[in-house]
Amino acid sequence: MTMKKLTNYCKRNIKKYLVTGLGSILMAIGINAFFLPHHMLNGGTSGVAMILNLLFGIPIGLQLMVMNIPIFYIAYKLLDRDFVITGLYGMLVFSLVVDATKFLTDCHVTDDILLASILGGVIVGIGAGMVFRVNGNTGGTDIVAIIIKKYYALEIGSVLFAINCCLMIVSAFLFGFKPAMYTLISMYVCSAVTDRVIEGFNRKKTVTIISDHCDLIANTILQEIGRGVTFFYGEGAFTNQDRKIIFVVVTVTQIGKLKLLVEDIDPKTFMIVQDAADVSGRGFTV
Repeated sequence: MTMKKLTNYCKRNIKKYLVTGLGSILMAIGINAFFLPHHMLNGGTSGVAMILNLLFGIPIGLQLMVMNIPIFYIAYKLLDRDFVITGLYGMLVFSLVVDATKFLTDCHVTDDILLASILGGVIVGIGAGMVFRVNGNTGGTDIVAIIIKKYYALEIGSVLFAINCCLMIVSAFLFGFKPAMYTLISMYVCSAVTDRVIEGFNRKKTVTIISDHCDLIANTILQEIGRGVTFFYGEGAFTNQDRKIIFVVVTVTQIGKLKLLVEDIDPKTFMIVQDAADVSGRGFTV
């Protein structure tokens, strides 16, 4: 790829690179400020690099660059080129920042290992979620897991879990059982926060309504709640009758009012309420 093409590519994907960079910075801060002072580990290749750093003092970023050379070489041959280039950028930023923020290890942000595992998990989880949300990555075992899934039909989560289990065993052997157990807590928190960031905090409820009074219910929702309504058309398997089905998206605080309005119109209404993540469009983001 020529320099001109690379420049044009970066311009088209400036948001992805900015978010990936910021997410990488947060991950580095979480690792240096909360994990390393208490001998806790992150998952994947960064976890391996942290072990070697704690034992021999080898810079984590430098290790990650070396470890990722064969990984990115294989990925370049087997995976989407854009994904690999984004990952290379994320890996370089993360590697540089994790070494640049090494001084945070000596700041003693908290002496409570439980608090460190939770706060570290939250910060690293937010950073990782930001990266994954824009379809970015920071290389390492994420790419290894994707390659394994592609060619051996193994789930990414299972592969990463197996790798992290091995890290926990090594951690328990080298640094003791207690740091390893708190590492598990931090990994759980990190995973939960990552999932929430990827899904988005703009959580809403989708409601499916089946009633003999759909027109009246729809008009009431429009007037009383101010949400748009969509009609689907279905057929009852038992009655063989055509009927309207209402579909509407509301906020969590509007669910109670919606139920009351529907029950007042038709107490026999069949209603399904489901979670919806990352809702966008007129009425929610504009």
